[in-house]
Amino acid sequence: MRTLHKGRQSEKSLFFKYYKWVLWFSFTLYFLTSFFITNKPLPLSKTRVSGSKSSLASRVLFESVNKTRHKSKPKNPAAFKDLKIFIYELPSEYNEDWLSNKRCSNHLFASEVAIHRALMNTYDLRTFDPYEADFFFVPVYVSCNFSTVNGFPAIGHARSLISSAIQLISSNYPFWNRTQGSDHIFVASHDYGACFHAMEDRAIDDGIPDFMKNSIILQTFGVNYKHPCQDVEHVVIPPYIPPESVRNTLEKSPLTGNRDIMVFFRGKMEVHPKNVSGKFYGKKVRTEIWRRYNGDQRFYLQRQRFAGYQSEIVRSVFCLCPLGWAPWSPRLVESVALGCVPVIIADGIQLPFPSAVKWSEISLTVAERDVGKLGRILEHVAKTNLSTIQKNLWDPAVSKALLFNDHMQEGDATWQVLESLYKKLDRSYKRSRVSSQ
Repeated sequence: MRTLHKGRQSEKSLFFKYYKWVLWFSFTLYFLTSFFITNKPLPLSKTRVSGSKSSLASRVLFESVNKTRHKSKPKNPAAFKDLKIFIYELPSEYNEDWLSNKRCSNHLFASEVAIHRALMNTYDLRTFDPYEADFFFVPVYVSCNFSTVNGFPAIGHARSLISSAIQLISSNYPFWNRTQGSDHIFVASHDYGACFHAMEDRAIDDGIPDFMKNSIILQTFGVNYKHPCQDVEHVVIPPYIPPESVRNTLEKSPLTGNRDIMVFFRGKMEVHPKNVSGKFYGKKVRTEIWRRYNGDQRFYLQRQRFAGYQSEIVRSVFCLCPLGWAPWSPRLVESVALGCVPVIIADGIQLPFPSAVKWSEISLTVAERDVGKLGRILEHVAKTNLSTIQKNLWDPAVSKALLFNDHMQEGDATWQVLESLYKKLDRSYKRSRVSSQ
């Protein structure tokens, strides 16, 4: 009997050992499965094709997945639900190499850099599996080729550089070819967007390159009438102003502080507006401002450059924002961010993010032909509804919507871009496949 009892005890002990082993194995399998589902790496077999370029692209992408997996991940903004964006890892000559010049990430065209950085840091919206993506971001910096003659960005190379990038991704990945790029995103933060020329007539003649006509363009250029340089799916974005420069200025001079300049403008105002190119700069609007109001005590007009000009904006009540070669101007963003009422003088301009920035409530629009009436118009506003306009303008959410941050914040310019893209999900190949099933 004792022998039988001992045998049963031995069997019972063996059963419990076996049971614990099965339980441990089950939990391990469960946690491993959960990890790989939530941190799914890009299957290299999906992107690997013959040739060394493809192997390099796959390796870089795989290494990027592994490095990023260890970073902390901010919560995915509920407003964008399950929106996913894939960012192509292009060779450095398309983007990072240009950053050797510090101006590349700080000048008025630098939204191409800022948006790339913000998307790279928005981990839950970014996917490393392109088969999960709604949109594909192509990070090519074309605004950092600064002229050695005048220091301005020279964008004559833009078409060939972007064309080369498209050739690269279409050769190594299947995603461009399946939609002809309709779910791919580019930034064109130049005078006339993806027409890539500073002079309007030349921009119109050149038009948007055929290889970009199916894609989504994030561009600073926008007008509310038909124009060849916006004859493409696009989102109008603000020009880039470094947010830290705004913060530094406001630390010294609060938004609601003393504003002892009634009307301010600093910038190019040609006495003889016919440029060496034979074109009239800014349709002669700035020249008219100078001729009529230089010497007028209400107007503080300066034609020379001054690095500390933001300190003048924050002291001003009205800031003139006349057109230059193109309708838009960085003064729009700087004026709003520093609490100076923008006076927009650019007929037909389309302004960025109208759902977030109620432009009619925070700014004034003056027709180009009415520049001669500026004095009377601004005097009238100052005596009537200026306080209402300033109250609307000084709402922190307004300036936030026009500034790009390296790490996206709720309501900032990158957030507004994503909201605009979310409304274009009908262009997502992944979504169209799901809806058709």
